[in-house]
Amino acid sequence: MVQDIIELTKALIRFPTTADRPDQIAACTAFVQDRLADIGVVCRRFDHEGVPSVLVTPAGGKAPVLLMAHLDVVDGAEALFDPIEKEGKLFGRGSVDDKYAVALSLVLLQTHMQRLRAAGLGQQGLPFGLLVTSDEEIGGRNGAQRVLDEVDTDFGIALDGGNLHKIVVKEKGILRLKLVAGGCTAHGARPWLGENAVDNLMADYLKLKPLFADDTPDHWHKTLNLSRIAAGKADNQVPDRAEALFDIRYTENDDVDRLVARMRAAISGRLDVVGVEPLFKGGSSPYLDLLMHLNPDVTLGAEHGASDARFLTQRNIPGIIWGADGEYSQHAENEHVVIGSISELFAKLDRFLGEAAGLT
Repeated sequence: MVQDIIELTKALIRFPTTADRPDQIAACTAFVQDRLADIGVVCRRFDHEGVPSVLVTPAGGKAPVLLMAHLDVVDGAEALFDPIEKEGKLFGRGSVDDKYAVALSLVLLQTHMQRLRAAGLGQQGLPFGLLVTSDEEIGGRNGAQRVLDEVDTDFGIALDGGNLHKIVVKEKGILRLKLVAGGCTAHGARPWLGENAVDNLMADYLKLKPLFADDTPDHWHKTLNLSRIAAGKADNQVPDRAEALFDIRYTENDDVDRLVARMRAAISGRLDVVGVEPLFKGGSSPYLDLLMHLNPDVTLGAEHGASDARFLTQRNIPGIIWGADGEYSQHAENEHVVIGSISELFAKLDRFLGEAAGLT
């Protein structure tokens, strides 16, 4: 069983499904659809703004549990799209984020369909559904955010984080801001005749940093990252405009509107809200209770990143983030998934989904 998942993951990795290669995303999605046809399940295909997603539910009806995974990956050297298996690990772009999860979910579907057919049943007997999207790495707005409106489910499992011994039930939200500072142009040889917008920008940045001075051992507090700066039109000119983009992560203890108001009051420049993404709060559910009962060695925890699970929270759908062990190698040059953990996760999910059918 695990070798089937590994070989399927390798096949998926060979598609360089980065956001700038929609042809590869389309080809990989078609590959998944072909695999679903081979399994003998009916799926629905969605295309929003050129972003494809695939949804499988029990005979088109309600999915008591919904598994979520994504095909898209961050960019990387071409060599990373040639998977390598060594020392009990599978290396390659998307190996742990998140193509193993797509492969594992497909094999789970195949396993359950075989059991159902042996019992004289069909797709209507599936105890779970599957949503495979292709834009998680760029925000998920045309994938999970749109397609979840079409799904009736009681519990979501985003197979996109955590590890065998940690189930994620909280993730921070995202606040993206643009700081704009003005100045006055002058020749670069006579800067005293102008006002440098970069100086004004940095002065405002230094006023903002104290608002994010929290420091706790687990870092479960709001954070500020200055991610990009743009200014100037010529090397020999004092810039009269400078912009900075901020990536802010906030927790359930933060009021976003109040935070933005405090930031604006502290600076001289202009602060624009570029975007706000909700945080993820898993909530309580009998499905989570069952999962914890079956896996007493697993703990509940939080992560600082963000995933499509936040769209479950937007719709008041309880859920979790869980997955195989990748040793925090997501997006790295040595991205990998621990093969043994895939086997264990498959067994845990298989047992859970079998017993979860009794909760419906």
